[in-house]
Amino acid sequence: VQLVESGGGLVQAGGSLRLSCVASGSIFGIKAMGWYRQAPGKERELVAHIMAGGGTNYADSVKERFTISTDNAKNTVYLQMNSLKPEDTAVYYCKVVVPDGMEYWGKGTLVTVSS
Repeated sequence: VQLVESGGGLVQAGGSLRLSCVASGSIFGIKAMGWYRQAPGKERELVAHIMAGGGTNYADSVKERFTISTDNAKNTVYLQMNSLKPEDTAVYYCKVVVPDGMEYWGKGTLVTVSS
């Protein structure tokens, strides 16, 4: 299974970005998909998570600003990020969990928010 993220870049505070992550390879169902981020000098943290049934979970710091969604037909997960803040600057990683519990990670996409 391969995951490829896209959509990162440089944006001013208050701006928006939409991240995409496409999963390909031998995929026989997806249990959950999620976005994580890692800022310089910090540990990787959960940003948003969506289950196959549609249930979602967000970090408190991004609630009301970020929205996670999926296109199951395309094995793609999105992260719409609005009202971006400098503290959102990080490398954003996509994760997919398949039914047997295996987890797969993308290589990340950099989001930089300038003040």
